[in-house]
Amino acid sequence: MHAGAAGRTIVEAHDVTRVYGAGEAEVRALDGVSVSFPEGRFTAIMGPSGSGKSTLMHILAGLDRPTSGSVVLDGVAISQLGDRALTELRRDRVGFIFQSFNLLPVLTARENIVLPLSIAGREPDAEWIERLIDTVGMRDRLTHRPAELSGGQQQRVSVARALASRPAVVFADEPTGNLDSKSGHDVLTLLRRSVDEFGQTIVMVTHDAAAAAIADRVLVLRDGRVVHDGDAPDTEGVYELMKSLGG
Repeated sequence: MHAGAAGRTIVEAHDVTRVYGAGEAEVRALDGVSVSFPEGRFTAIMGPSGSGKSTLMHILAGLDRPTSGSVVLDGVAISQLGDRALTELRRDRVGFIFQSFNLLPVLTARENIVLPLSIAGREPDAEWIERLIDTVGMRDRLTHRPAELSGGQQQRVSVARALASRPAVVFADEPTGNLDSKSGHDVLTLLRRSVDEFGQTIVMVTHDAAAAAIADRVLVLRDGRVVHDGDAPDTEGVYELMKSLGG
């Protein structure tokens, strides 16, 4: 377990449901979920396949809309926003880290890092970007394109990209899923440092007990409902927790 004083609430969901299909084909991916995520904390969302963990993250991040219920992100009720306002809010206040890296192949590592700022027409904070580059250890790879980087290096670039705009929250979707164990550990260490050193708020979906153990808190979903919400135990404790919950 990692210490960390909880600050103001950055993201919260109120009685969120998400239903796909209708009639006999109806699937209730989320079933009345209410949960909040305080500033400067690292939360891991776990659960068996089909539990609703990715659906929850997508709705919290404004990538999908709930069937009912509401989501507030950094003080903004995003469930009510139009598509354009929602796109701008994601661009300005949310960082994303994906399992498949999602780097643009034609851009260098440095260009990929500052891409969200370039798209927003914002001038990068040079001092902050240089600090991020050193934090993720990519100083000697900045002119390389993604195809010239290892998976671990690509994910380190995507971590820096997610942090470049100083977002209110970073959502990480299985960030170590395509990495070997050492690269995965390096990326998790970076995420942990961003919380401890920069006060970043992180919400991470993972099935990996070692990844969850590096968080402050573990939230477990099953059949679209929260079945556990508590401080993160060590790796063995996460295994035991998931076993006890049938995950």
